[in-house]
Amino acid sequence: MRILVLNGPNLNLIGEREPEIYGNQSLDDYISEMKQRFPSCEIDSFQSNHEGVLIDKLQEAMDKYDGVVMNPGGYAHTSIALADTIRAINIPVVEVHISNIYEREAFRHHSYTAEAAVKSIVGHGLEGYAEAINYLIAK
Repeated sequence: MRILVLNGPNLNLIGEREPEIYGNQSLDDYISEMKQRFPSCEIDSFQSNHEGVLIDKLQEAMDKYDGVVMNPGGYAHTSIALADTIRAINIPVVEVHISNIYEREAFRHHSYTAEAAVKSIVGHGLEGYAEAINYLIAK
């Protein structure tokens, strides 16, 4: 199974940014661990701070991957374009948020991308990525 782990804005700063919310481990280190935990999966990862680049990666994923694990970051709350892209591609997308967006600022409580994804996992820390991969494997 081929899985793309796609991360949005500021997620390249995980491990440095607000460690009380996001923890101390870098996302790259965690993704390396996931590759070892899921040897039956080919896991690629990509991060961008740019909405259009994320849209391009989702569209490219149609022909290359069996599923996408996506943390859209702040774009979850603003990007109808990302939500439309998730609906347009023919592969499952599982949304992940490291923090519990429903216990944070009010503007974070609504996720356009969660409405389009097959599942949304929030507030489980970095482990949410592994939960999303397990979901895709089981599906």
